[in-house]
Amino acid sequence: MFHIGVQTHNVVNDRYPEEGFTALARAGFSCADFSLNAYLDNSSIHQANINSFFNRTILELENFFTPHKLAAQNAGITINQLHMPYPIFIPGGNQEINDYLWHEVAVKSLQICAFLKCPYIVVHGFKLARYLGAEEKEWERTEAFLHFIAPQAKELGVTICMENLYDSIGGHLVEGPGCDARKAAERIDRFNDTYHAQVLGFCFDTGHANLVGLDFEDFITTLGHRLKVLHIHDNDGIGDLHQIPYTFSRARENKASTDWEGFIRGLGRIHYEKVLSFETAPVLTAFPEQMKNEVLGFIARLGEYFAGEIHALS
Repeated sequence: MFHIGVQTHNVVNDRYPEEGFTALARAGFSCADFSLNAYLDNSSIHQANINSFFNRTILELENFFTPHKLAAQNAGITINQLHMPYPIFIPGGNQEINDYLWHEVAVKSLQICAFLKCPYIVVHGFKLARYLGAEEKEWERTEAFLHFIAPQAKELGVTICMENLYDSIGGHLVEGPGCDARKAAERIDRFNDTYHAQVLGFCFDTGHANLVGLDFEDFITTLGHRLKVLHIHDNDGIGDLHQIPYTFSRARENKASTDWEGFIRGLGRIHYEKVLSFETAPVLTAFPEQMKNEVLGFIARLGEYFAGEIHALS
């Protein structure tokens, strides 16, 4: 049986989290992608403008998120994945800030994940290929970070999920970390063999895959059982827009710009039965506030459609 999930960002607020989780349940969701990255957003990190949120002790952070945890439980919502703030390393950045991102933000993110009883945490690999001259050297830096947090993840029972990313070079979008499924599969297997546990998995992001022209079906089937979580959203092939699937077409004949058929076939072929989770938070600010519940309901219905199509192929 499939479960449908969506981001908490733009739905759940800190003052009255019970309202947001109840709205998710009413819309038809049973799971949530907890937007921890919203508490230290990526633009601020890139500008080395680090706020004080993660200066709190882990006890203070647990107290802060206790209302969210209880509200989710009371609404019948499972927090099945969480996004670590990113980037967790700034190329050429201040060493003090990079140390803080590793030793405070990353470590406490894992502890919050475990506190929320969330099994998966999504992390971004380091975009360093252009700085270092090779993807293999880029992976070495990311791998060092993963080895830094892997023992803690194993102890907490959390699986770290690397994600397929894009990069922008001279105004052109190019493949970023995690866009080679065969390398990703080999690296995940090697990591898990080293730790004798499922410490590393994969998050397939449909929007990022569309931007760089990945073959959805081949990518997903290559990952197989290593695919643990999804980021489902749509774009026009030009910008990372995080919109509702089937929003964009390539021509007047209305052929979808994103390969949703390949997405469905790939998940069917690997018998994927985990959460179908949408990363569509920006959609909720594109529509009038009065329509938020209807928009959430429509996204949940799309999840049900995907579930039915995938199930028919499994």
